[in-house]
Amino acid sequence: MQEKMKEVKENLKKVEVEGTAGGDLVKVVLNGEYEMKSISINENAKNEKNEIINDLIVAAHNDAREKLKKKTLELMPFDFKLPF
Repeated sequence: MQEKMKEVKENLKKVEVEGTAGGDLVKVVLNGEYEMKSISINENAKNEKNEIINDLIVAAHNDAREKLKKKTLELMPFDFKLPF
């Protein structure tokens, strides 16, 4: 069991997911350890108010986080049971 979890952790280190918001105006990339690797803001978004851009960044980050959660579950072994 510990070997499987170690393997899953190693595989997660290689994972990157992209979250988007505002019709791809903002893109955020997270790695498998939930570290933000990059933020990309489309030129069209730069015409918006700062408050809107901030909201788009948060939304893109949340999108990436949800995708990473799903990806993490996909990589978990089937016989691994969560304690809750």
